[in-house]
Amino acid sequence: MLTDLEIAQKAKMAKIDTIAEKIGLKTEELELYGNYKAKVSFEAINRYKNNPRGKIILVTAITPTKAGEGKSTTTIGLGDSIAKLGFNTMIALREPSLGPVMGVKGGAAGGGYAQVVPMEDINLHFTGDIHAITAANNLISAVIDNHLFHGNELNIDPEKIIWKRAMDMNDRSLRKIQVGLSMKKETPRYDAFDISVASEVMAVLCLSKDVEDLKKRLGDMVIGYNTDDKPVTVADLKVTGALAMLLREAIKPNIVQTLEGTPALIHGGPFANIAHGCNSIIATDFASRAADFVVTEAGFGVDLGMEKFMDIKMRTMDTMPSAVVIVVSLRALKIHGGVSDKEMNNENVAAVTKGISNLEKHIESVQKYKVPYVIALNKFYTDTDLEIEAVMNWAKKNNHEISLSEVFEKGSEGGLDLAKKVVNKAISINKNNPLYTLDLSIKEKIERIAKEIYGADGVIYTETAEEQISSFNDLGWDKLSICMAKTPLSLSDDANIKGRPTNFKITVREFKPSIGAGFIVALTGAVMTMPGLPKHGAYENMDVIDQKIIGLF
Repeated sequence: MLTDLEIAQKAKMAKIDTIAEKIGLKTEELELYGNYKAKVSFEAINRYKNNPRGKIILVTAITPTKAGEGKSTTTIGLGDSIAKLGFNTMIALREPSLGPVMGVKGGAAGGGYAQVVPMEDINLHFTGDIHAITAANNLISAVIDNHLFHGNELNIDPEKIIWKRAMDMNDRSLRKIQVGLSMKKETPRYDAFDISVASEVMAVLCLSKDVEDLKKRLGDMVIGYNTDDKPVTVADLKVTGALAMLLREAIKPNIVQTLEGTPALIHGGPFANIAHGCNSIIATDFASRAADFVVTEAGFGVDLGMEKFMDIKMRTMDTMPSAVVIVVSLRALKIHGGVSDKEMNNENVAAVTKGISNLEKHIESVQKYKVPYVIALNKFYTDTDLEIEAVMNWAKKNNHEISLSEVFEKGSEGGLDLAKKVVNKAISINKNNPLYTLDLSIKEKIERIAKEIYGADGVIYTETAEEQISSFNDLGWDKLSICMAKTPLSLSDDANIKGRPTNFKITVREFKPSIGAGFIVALTGAVMTMPGLPKHGAYENMDVIDQKIIGLF
């Protein structure tokens, strides 16, 4: 069996201007990064902005395993399959972070015969967008400490600075550091690093509608509090213009192609268990106005990715997807049915049947948004006929539309049945239908998410969280959206609890205001904003890549 990289390397890519022509883009409207990737200019985006929107198809999933269930692969394969049916189709994805690429999951450009290419470029530095995010984030950190050094005119309380430095790598040793130790005049203080994709700068970039909106959101970001407990913003530090300059290229969407030549926009990549986990509004909106169908994804499962897609991203865009695809794998069902990670590839029909309870909860959550759905059973080579039959029979018995997706092995041919069902289900929705309205209190919003999406009995707030809620109410931040930071590996806030947990509560330990992004992050359980690398990361596999493939020799 060929590896993903070998399949990608054998592909005959078309030059990117040829791919762009499929959606009516002109060569002069592209900013080329070699032959196979480019940025879409704002001239092109503005030319399309008044077009009516096509149908947005959201791909989400059940609660995943640590290795992932093939959501990106399904998204890409489905896009190719809809295109094969004769529809003008685009795909909109997030940019991979180097942390996961080098960690457990490896690359995030799809797999098998459902990939976006050039996959090695996409998985590594691509067009430099995440590096620009990192630079902008760390410019703010440098300006904060410079401000303290030069007299602290804003009376920033060093112990109440909430802005962290960033780097695009998993590095647990940077979760707590000390800065300001090199000179007596400096202000020593504790600091920390977030992974770059957890930076509010990334969330702001992905939720901005245009450059002016970007500037406003950047200026609204809160970096900490002064000695009177009043928030201090990026605008107060007079660094907004410099940040916008650093991000002037990063805000433009990147266009690439699938193995089958379907245009794909890959732009932005906020972490889904920390931030809102969706690609940029600019990319999704442009794709929806340039194509009949745009297939996009949200991070992790319905509980994290889809909920934020609906209640944060779609609220900002004032629209809704026309249909939702719920990706499920047999190995995930078996884990939710009680088997260990080591046993997930062994046939176990009983565990599959038991694990369906997790899928059932996610279906109920999708139904709360009144959007039609199709289940995609993503086929792995370890799946057996008896296991597949068990899921198919359950779906038929309970009137759930389902399709066996074989896009990994067969490309678009393996997703035609899924594509036909999605196209038939897709309806035009012009009005947003969020889970909660913004006039609800912070607690009411969180409890609605916890009870209706997670299935929790209620929410527990630490003393710190209670104090923050009182402060945020006084500042008027209670009218913002809520962005839940929770483990992706369970419906609860405990990663070890699988299936469909009952009789549990969610604990909110603290909040982080992301005012520029327009939401408040509620940190639950033990979720970290700087992940660590595993004992054996994906980086160990990269020394076997042929030198010619990576283009160094």
